[in-house]
Amino acid sequence: MFFIFGLRTKVDRSGVVTRVCRNCGNQAAQVITRRATKFTLFFIPLIPVRTRYTQQCTFCGAEYDIARAEAQHLPVG
Repeated sequence: MFFIFGLRTKVDRSGVVTRVCRNCGNQAAQVITRRATKFTLFFIPLIPVRTRYTQQCTFCGAEYDIARAEAQHLPVG
């Protein structure tokens, strides 16, 4: 008997906000994404392992992590 297991990451785009980028300092659109990684057994996602929120600048392409509370309070449009 053998088991097929692994990790699967699902990326959800939460929206776009206009903010000043931490990297380049320009006022540009920032894409907010949620990445949820889950442990899978026989290709069925079972246990959430990690959830992180990221913000990516559309001007310079810099991507950095943001806190969950900050991601939920952003006026996403």
